[in-house]
Amino acid sequence: MKSNVYFSKTITPEKVLELYQMTGKTLEGKVAIKIHSGEVGNQNFLKPDFWKPIIDSVGGTVVECNTAYDGGRNTTAKHMKTLHEHGWSKYFDVDLMDAEGDDLELAIPNGLKIKKNFVGKTLVNYDSLLVLSHFKGHPMGGYGGAIKQLSIGIASSVGKAYIHGVGDVNNFWGSDHDSFLESMADAASSIVDYFKGNIVYINVMKNMSVDCDCCAVAEDPCMADIGILASLDPIAIDQACLDLVYASNDPGRDHLLERIESKNGVHTIEAAAALGFGSREYELITVD
Repeated sequence: MKSNVYFSKTITPEKVLELYQMTGKTLEGKVAIKIHSGEVGNQNFLKPDFWKPIIDSVGGTVVECNTAYDGGRNTTAKHMKTLHEHGWSKYFDVDLMDAEGDDLELAIPNGLKIKKNFVGKTLVNYDSLLVLSHFKGHPMGGYGGAIKQLSIGIASSVGKAYIHGVGDVNNFWGSDHDSFLESMADAASSIVDYFKGNIVYINVMKNMSVDCDCCAVAEDPCMADIGILASLDPIAIDQACLDLVYASNDPGRDHLLERIESKNGVHTIEAAAALGFGSREYELITVD
């Protein structure tokens, strides 16, 4: 069964909202809106004004979790300061889900590498989820998209270390690489299961650097912008983004692909498909 992925080459805040509406899914109840707050010093992350129309329309709460490495977002105090300075708390209600107290533990009985996931405890306050992802490269995952937002993005600070260490928080940098990618897929599956289909995914292929928005010192974008994608399937939307990069004739394409391929980025999608919470087969529906 192919999943629908809606695509437009037009990259505007209004087009994000249009493609969201085309998915046909209405996110009801209290909506968590996962964004990337942007590391201090990063120049490529998508700013609050870009996401404002979709967030205002859905009427949810912007959610984030602390990082597991040094920087401007690894403590609650520093992360709240960054959220303010980057404009998120100026425009929106913001919930730093692991700000204090114990984490929420989600079981992953069928996990390939990990059997539990630690996320910000206030996730229990939400009925549905909007995942707003900036598609780009990543120094560890090869690429960052919807699956990374579901996994590393929603994991608490401890949860991030747990995924990176494949169940060992003290082995953050030393775990087997493919096992780390599989752990990301495991963690993503727990979020999909938790929300029982009440999730919409938006990927924006803009400012595509080989580096993530978590990098304080990131390379400038290496290839031209491609467009916006929307889907109800996190695997299909990430696969479609990879396919669009491969199909591009932009001269910077090979630099981004070298990063993705050197880190075996597609393996996250392969592992996610093996877990069965989406499909790599999709129908790309192009919108003017």
